[in-house]
Amino acid sequence: MRERWAWCIPVLLFVACAGSAPSENAFRPSRYDWPQWQGPERTTISRETGLLKEWPKDGPKLVWKVKGLGGGYSTPSVAAGRIFGMGYHGDDEVVWARDEKNGQELWSRRIAKANHHVGYGEGSRCTPTVDGERTYALGVSGDIVCLETATGKEVWHRNLVNDFEGGVPGWGYCESPLVDGDKVICTPGGSKATLVALDKKTGETIWQAKVPQGDGAQYSSVIAADVDGQQQYIQFLHQGVVGVAAADGKFLWRYDRPANGTANCSTPIYSEARVFAASGYGTGGGLVKLSRVDGEVKAEQVYFTRDMKNQHGGMVLVGGYLYGSNEGELVCLEFKTGEVKWREHRPGKGSIAYADGCLYYRNEGGPIILVEANPKKYVEHGRFDQPDRSNSPAWAHPVIANGKLYIRDQDLLFCYDVKQK
Repeated sequence: MRERWAWCIPVLLFVACAGSAPSENAFRPSRYDWPQWQGPERTTISRETGLLKEWPKDGPKLVWKVKGLGGGYSTPSVAAGRIFGMGYHGDDEVVWARDEKNGQELWSRRIAKANHHVGYGEGSRCTPTVDGERTYALGVSGDIVCLETATGKEVWHRNLVNDFEGGVPGWGYCESPLVDGDKVICTPGGSKATLVALDKKTGETIWQAKVPQGDGAQYSSVIAADVDGQQQYIQFLHQGVVGVAAADGKFLWRYDRPANGTANCSTPIYSEARVFAASGYGTGGGLVKLSRVDGEVKAEQVYFTRDMKNQHGGMVLVGGYLYGSNEGELVCLEFKTGEVKWREHRPGKGSIAYADGCLYYRNEGGPIILVEANPKKYVEHGRFDQPDRSNSPAWAHPVIANGKLYIRDQDLLFCYDVKQK
C-alpha cells in the first residue's frame, strides 16, 4: 500500500503549492486603497466614507508606529493589504513593502546606490505605483524599476539618464511613474526623450516624446486626461506645462506662465477640458482651456492668479473649488474663475488630501489638521502633533486608505484610525 500511494505525494505537494501561489487578483487594489501618488485617480481624493468628522483633542487613535523606513520624503502608497515606499538604507536606495495591519516589513529591495549629492539628500521622493502583481518606482538618480508586488523581486530595470539622455534635477528625480493600460509613463527630460512610454511588462520603449523646447524634468508627476475623446498625458516641466498624445507621444500644447526658474513640483489638475497648474517662489497658478482648432490642440489662458503659489504641497479640486497651500496659508479658489472664496493663515504651509467631506492637511512643520471642505468659510475640526518628529521638513503627503491615516516622517511611519465607530 505504501508503494502504491508513494507516487501521489509529489503530485499532491505540487497541487498544494500551486494552489497557495498568489494570483494577480490577490494584488488588485480595493476600492478604498491608495495605490499610487495622489490616490486612485491621481486627484488627491479618497473614495472613503464613514470617517470621523471631528477629531479628539489629542487626535485620532494611533494604531501603530514603526521605524526602519530609511531616510526620504517618499509618500507611501497602500494596496492589497500592503504599504509601499522608498528610502535610503545607508548607501542603498530601496523600495520596501510592509503589512497594512501592523507595519511589519514584508520585503525590501535595493534598486540603486543612494545619491547623497542631490539637494535635501535624506532619501527617495517617489511614491511607488502598484498595478496588480507588479509595482513600479523611480529612484532619485533615474533608476525606474518594475518589481513583483508579492516578493520585491526585480522584473526589469532601466535608467532615465543612461537610456534616454535625461538629466537628474537638482533635487533628484521625484516623479511617481504613471501606469496607464499597458504603458508606464515617466519623464527623463531633455530634447531626445522629454517623456517616454515603456511597456509595463518588459520595460521596452514604446515611444519617446520630444517636446520642442527640450525641457528638463522637474518634480511633478504625469496625469492622464481624456480631452474631447483624445487621451493625453499632462506634465509640468522645467519651462512649463505640456500635453502629449497618449497613443504616440506627439507634442500637442504647452502653457509656460505657471513655471518658475527654481522648482516646479505640484501635479497639474484636470477637469472639463481645463488644466490648472501652479508653483511657488512667488509665482502662482493659471488655468487654461483646451480646444481643437483645425486639428491642433490650443491652450488658451482663462486666468492667472497670485493667490495659489503652491510649492510642493499639492492641490485638490472638490465640487468646483480648488483647495491648496498659497505659501503660508490655506486658500479656497473657485476653479473656473480663480475667485478667492477664503484664505486662512492658521494651517500654514503644507500638503493636502481629501476624504469624506474633509481636507487632511499636514503643515510642513508637523501638525496635522482636519478641515471641512467648505467653500464658504474655513472650519477646522481638529488637529494634533505627530510624536517623535524628525528634524527634517514634513514633506511626505498625508494618505487616507481603508479607514486609516498614514503619516511618514523620514525613518518613521504612523498609522491612525480615522473611521467612525
